Amino acid sequence: MSFFTKEHENLLRNSMNWDAIIPLYYKEFPTADGFNNKEEVIDFFVELLTATGDWAATAVKDRARKLDQTGSGKIVDGDTIPSEPLQQLYNEALDLSVFGLSVDPQYGGMGVPISVSMLAFTQLNRACISSATQIGFYTSIADMVERFCEEEDRARLIPKIVAGELSGSMNLTEPGAGSDLGSVTTTAEKLDDGTYKLNGSKIFITNGGGGVGFVLARIKGAPEGLNGISLFLVEQYLGEGEDRKQNYKVVKNEEKMGLHGSFTCEVLYENSIGKLIGKENQGFRYMLHLMNEARIAVGLQCLGGMEACIGYAREYAETRTQFGKPIAELPLMKRNLEDWETERDAFRCLMFDTLSHFDTYQRLDLKKRHEGELTEEEVKLYNHAKKWTRRRTPLVKAYGAETFTLLSQRGIQALGGYGFMQEYDAERYHRDSFAPLLYEGTTQIQSLMAMKDLMKYVMRNPTKFFQGIVAGHPFGSLFANIGEVQKSFQATQYDFKKNLITLIIKTLKPEVDYSDPVEIKKFFSAKGWLAEENFNKLMVHAETIMYGLSYIEVLRVLSNLSLKDESKKDLFNRYQTLVAPRFAAIYADWKHR
Repeated sequence: MSFFTKEHENLLRNSMNWDAIIPLYYKEFPTADGFNNKEEVIDFFVELLTATGDWAATAVKDRARKLDQTGSGKIVDGDTIPSEPLQQLYNEALDLSVFGLSVDPQYGGMGVPISVSMLAFTQLNRACISSATQIGFYTSIADMVERFCEEEDRARLIPKIVAGELSGSMNLTEPGAGSDLGSVTTTAEKLDDGTYKLNGSKIFITNGGGGVGFVLARIKGAPEGLNGISLFLVEQYLGEGEDRKQNYKVVKNEEKMGLHGSFTCEVLYENSIGKLIGKENQGFRYMLHLMNEARIAVGLQCLGGMEACIGYAREYAETRTQFGKPIAELPLMKRNLEDWETERDAFRCLMFDTLSHFDTYQRLDLKKRHEGELTEEEVKLYNHAKKWTRRRTPLVKAYGAETFTLLSQRGIQALGGYGFMQEYDAERYHRDSFAPLLYEGTTQIQSLMAMKDLMKYVMRNPTKFFQGIVAGHPFGSLFANIGEVQKSFQATQYDFKKNLITLIIKTLKPEVDYSDPVEIKKFFSAKGWLAEENFNKLMVHAETIMYGLSYIEVLRVLSNLSLKDESKKDLFNRYQTLVAPRFAAIYADWKHR
């Protein structure tokens, strides 16, 4: 069995915007690798993901339980030493050139689109989330170095990452600064040679002993809050040979509920030497880029987790016999499995579509940083991709994480008492599912981001927003030349927007005639309607707004896909049936709270 199925291949070929993505990576045909056209390039991606899917489904999956039991490794003299199964994973990844999949060939990589690399990451998560997490901090750190560091550092560090000699970490969290990064207390002091001396500690740092750290710290004398945070490149070891010395220490590897095979560290900086990334006091902006990439990656991680736990439950239910037949054929279990698979399949479509926008945005962002201005056509493409990437990022992270944890729980219940036993993988899937809920910003943080972005959109152009509601009225679609799926989506979206506006008006209680759309539009057009006081009133509804937006985005993607793939019409209808009572519950909550 491979973790690159026909459905994955179908989505790869038909849901990704290769007409936009491929020219950003392959400037002309034939390419240096001998590809003559777009179709040959896509065929190569299929071959590549088939190979990584086979590896994930065999060696990585077969080793997952041993890695979970053995653990990630130990700390020796301030450094992390991988356990035998983790080192075996690294060796296999190196043999398959996984560390350099999306790295530019000038640094020794294969130069494939980042979306292909991240789909391989999804396969690893289906096999073992701990393994995928550790591998992810090779590829993501290589991207950060290429994107933000000086050429001297890029040329020196990235080939070492591709060769498996270095990986890294992003170092944000402190004991008193979790979600509130503006409270960071790690200090940085500029030295005469232009480097900085860092002092402080970071906690809950994934892969903290990887060798390269991107560290948030406050330069002495900088403003308080996020506006005074800077970003630094800090290497764990400086110098070569006899001059090589340790620059920071890993002092603890956390004992966790799940993700036993992944290092989660406390890192100590004592006069550690670092290089400033970009400009002083702009660190949060730079780190936000990696955080957003990580949130997309968490969505993919959750997709892999859903595929694992639901596939495991399906396999068990088809072989476990009760009352004279497989439990998969019992009416309630049959319905449950179908519902779980519907949510998994629908979320997979959302992730592929989001990844397509994200790849375009990432590639053009890299070009802007290193080559300067984009062409007029590229600017349009960049702005479009950036808009959809930003809109989707908090949704795929929050909705994906919550759904993975829920489905992993359901997977345990499908196995009955066996699901509670360590002999079966269902309990490991569930334990591991809690990590994506927490890192890269909790569901609550993502919900606030999604709500804030939505409100900003309404504020920027309330007239356009209200015209969109009017244009989306189901009555209008009765005479439109569109399919039934598209009409159904428009009706659902209209209902959501109508209820959302009712919620905002109810919560803020403006002194207007609620029945007069002109007065309501004037209220939303007025400056200051979403002042902090009003935003705080809406915060209580942030999670339900996030869920509603997530369901709408899934339906949007399925509606668009159904125009190219008839099978997605059935998935759209099944998913809409699944979420209809959820929408009703959200609207009831908005009405009564």
